[in-house]
Amino acid sequence: MNLINDTLEINKAMKIKEPKCLYKQVMLIDDNELDNFINEKILETNHFAKRIFINTSAKSALEFLTNISTVGENCGEIYPEVIFVDINMPLMDGFQFIEHFKKGLEDKVHKPKLVILTSSVYHEDKQRAKDISPDIIFLNKPLTKDLLSKIEDK
Repeated sequence: MNLINDTLEINKAMKIKEPKCLYKQVMLIDDNELDNFINEKILETNHFAKRIFINTSAKSALEFLTNISTVGENCGEIYPEVIFVDINMPLMDGFQFIEHFKKGLEDKVHKPKLVILTSSVYHEDKQRAKDISPDIIFLNKPLTKDLLSKIEDK
C-alpha cells in the first residue's frame, strides 16, 4: 500500500472525523491575495466552512457564480452560503458586484449571506450597503473569530 492508503486506513480505524463546519462553502472576493490567504486561514481555523472559494476580482466571481447557477438543481451543493466581498477593488468594486449579483443571480439559487469585509471606515460606505439591502452584513478588516460570530447570529 502507499502512504495515502495507509493514512486513510489508519483514520478509519481510529474513527477520525472531520470537524463539523458551520457552512459547507463560502466565497472570498478580494483583490489582495494576502488578505485572502489570511481570511482563508481564519475561516479554516474556526471551522466556519468546509470549502472556501477564492476570487481576486469581482468579475471572475460573478462568472464563477453564473457558471454554477447554470448547473441547475445540483448547484446548491457547491453554491456559496456566505459571500465575503471587499468594496475597494479595481475594474468592478464590491458594490458593483453586489448590484450585479442581486440583478442577475440572487433569484436563480438560494440566497447567500452577503458580507462586506473592508478596510473602509467611511460611514457613507456602510450607509450605501444598507441602502442596497438591509441584509448585507458590514464588517471591518481584519476578520476575526468575534466577527465570524456576528455572521452566525444573522
